[in-house]
Amino acid sequence: MEYVPLETAAQLDEIKSAKGYTIIFKHNTTCPISKGARSRFEAEADDLKGVNSVYFLDLLEHRALSDSIAEKFDVEHQSPQLLLIKDGECTYHEALSSISVGATVEAIGN
Repeated sequence: MEYVPLETAAQLDEIKSAKGYTIIFKHNTTCPISKGARSRFEAEADDLKGVNSVYFLDLLEHRALSDSIAEKFDVEHQSPQLLLIKDGECTYHEALSSISVGATVEAIGN
């Protein structure tokens, strides 16, 4: 699976127009809860089938981009947060300790 840093509004437009599944993982690089959620996600990410790309957003570097994500995908800003995007629409999202690859797999239907 490809891990991509999410750093520009143009990338959000690409995600919005992409077909299939994309994941956005928003995290705070100094927060222990966020670091733990990302570590758990990465350890289990091989279980995700049918996902085109996983984008990681560093909230400390790109807070304004996080606000754009909330607006474009109609979700409340949280950190850490995982959004599952299918064909440009957020179909599933979780935050904090609720982030789970298993639940994401279920949301995909694999």
